[in-house]
Amino acid sequence: MSKALDSDEKVVMPTLGFGVPATSDPHHFKVIIPKANSGKVQISEYLGMQAQSEEHAVIDRVIIDRPKWTAIRSEVQRSFNARLKTHGIKTSAWKVGDNMVDRLLGKELCVLAWAVEDMAIENIPVAVRNWLAFRPEERWWLFGMTAISTGSLNDGKKGWRIALCHALGDVAQSEQLKPSSRKENIKKKLEYEPLPLFDFLDTED
Repeated sequence: MSKALDSDEKVVMPTLGFGVPATSDPHHFKVIIPKANSGKVQISEYLGMQAQSEEHAVIDRVIIDRPKWTAIRSEVQRSFNARLKTHGIKTSAWKVGDNMVDRLLGKELCVLAWAVEDMAIENIPVAVRNWLAFRPEERWWLFGMTAISTGSLNDGKKGWRIALCHALGDVAQSEQLKPSSRKENIKKKLEYEPLPLFDFLDTED
């Protein structure tokens, strides 16, 4: 995430949108919400100064139908703003047009958007609850694994995109599993070998 959100210290710094540093060409995500109520919502990643070339500076990650965006937007906004407040960063709200999102928050949003893009609308509340139950580090890992092979607009309905849909939308994990069981559930649902990143799930807070 931005420098302010990477630190344990509360830092007041100028930001744009949901925690994007007000610096020259920062790495961030953009959520584009059209004026038309029926218009689809697009999420794109802007690599900023990290881009190797202008041609590859923007990666369009996902487009979701407006009803599905409406089903997730409030809880995502609430979750993100709670995190921003914790670090002394100003909050934001979704608006028509371009919405800037911190690079790590954007990754977390993509995980949920990928999960619901082809999901039955009635399953989305379950997906949102499961997404909220994940720690930020888990969401970042899921983004990384999905983005490697199926992270662009035309990569839906295959690979990790399908796995996310089933992992988040099939079972309300937070209602049926104790926190100590989450590591095994993630492994079973997504069928990957555990990485060191998830070692923290075995330690007591």
